[in-house]
Amino acid sequence: MELFQRIENYWDARSADFSRVRRLELSGEDYFAWKKIIAEHLPQGKNLKILDVGTGAGFFAVLLAKLGHQVTGIDMSSKMLREAKNNLDYFQCRADFLKMNAQDLTFPDKTFDVVISRNLTWTLPDVMQAYREWQRVLKIGGVLMNFDSDYGDKNFLNEETCSKGEVEDVMLVECQKIKDAVRISTHTRPSWDINFLSTLNFQVQCDYDIAPLVHKSPNVYYDLIPLFAIYAKKF
Repeated sequence: MELFQRIENYWDARSADFSRVRRLELSGEDYFAWKKIIAEHLPQGKNLKILDVGTGAGFFAVLLAKLGHQVTGIDMSSKMLREAKNNLDYFQCRADFLKMNAQDLTFPDKTFDVVISRNLTWTLPDVMQAYREWQRVLKIGGVLMNFDSDYGDKNFLNEETCSKGEVEDVMLVECQKIKDAVRISTHTRPSWDINFLSTLNFQVQCDYDIAPLVHKSPNVYYDLIPLFAIYAKKF
């Protein structure tokens, strides 16, 4: 099976569970914690054009739409996009959603003020190509925000990494296989990301673990792996 299709099938299978978790986050303390961090790093201006890459169940799309911005969310998973649309309706806000490969965007150069992503790059077959594309569609002075974890040497069958009560074993095994198949798993992150983005005309800042700041909800399980935050301004 082609790796892209395998990844799409995995997220399709996880879509309903992800949607449930994202609604819990959006309805509780996590929402306000994420809102504070995002607002601090957005470029100045109202009604920014924002690309939410790997939108999943629409967490950032809801948050950013509620801040008054024009959001386009893309994802490879049709079922995730369906959940995202349902969640935007549930929270009474609006965003546009498209099925699209994060490594091969169809948007013109310099379209967006912000590109944002969460929990995506660790599963991409070619993160370098993705970063090149995200840089291409950003306006000069635009900001890339990437929130992710270094899962490269982790075992998803280990309870410290993932709660077996939250995810079925068959999904954990598939997740492990996908993670081991992508090149990003061989790099140490986020140092690799910082170095590579610096070659793409980005000025990069990084917080190495924001998990204590945004993982607040007592109703949501979080793994124990640090959640890094990259803020990269295109110059």
